[in-house]
Amino acid sequence: MNDDSLLEQRRGFLGSVAAATAAALGTLALPAAQAHEAAAGSSEFVQWLDSIPGKYRQLYDMPEPHGGMGLMWSHVLKLTGSQAYGVPESDIGVVVALRHAAMPLALGDSVWEKYKFGEFFKIDDPQTKKPALRNPFAHLKPGDLPLQEAGIEKLIARGVKFATCGMAIHHYSMAHAKQFGGEAEVIKKDWLAAVMPGIYVAPSGVLAVHGAQSR
Repeated sequence: MNDDSLLEQRRGFLGSVAAATAAALGTLALPAAQAHEAAAGSSEFVQWLDSIPGKYRQLYDMPEPHGGMGLMWSHVLKLTGSQAYGVPESDIGVVVALRHAAMPLALGDSVWEKYKFGEFFKIDDPQTKKPALRNPFAHLKPGDLPLQEAGIEKLIARGVKFATCGMAIHHYSMAHAKQFGGEAEVIKKDWLAAVMPGIYVAPSGVLAVHGAQSR
């Protein structure tokens, strides 16, 4: 993907955000009961924020895959934080926001192959050096990342909280349909079903970052 097409895709993302925002404006006037429930802080998003563990907390914002560096930093913080503070790993709370172009890291292998994610998102498989047909950041093979304990599946098992961007799923499913064909809504439904267990789909990635930072 050249710079012009990348810029066009980013502009398309902002356009889809604007359209989604306009569609949502009509729903802002909540009935009294719903408004009370929202005020009480019982929304799904607030419940996810409430589930963030740990005495010492850190957020890693991943708007790009960046070679999985945010994942490796999460592993290193879990390891060294536990040693430095003299506490169990459970007291080191880590949140990773997989948003924008890092959104596909939240999805399982089946859609990577079916929808040619490696080609679409320009992510190569470290094993083949070709466009990835699997998620090389989830269930690691030797050589995928320099730190084998930094795979998403292993980090989730260690208590790291992951969120991905619902807005990115919405936008990129439309962009994929435009590039490869197919119905955007069907693609979006397929991608949402492929989000890996333990990863929360936030309304937007920036909201996940804001909420986690506030905690």
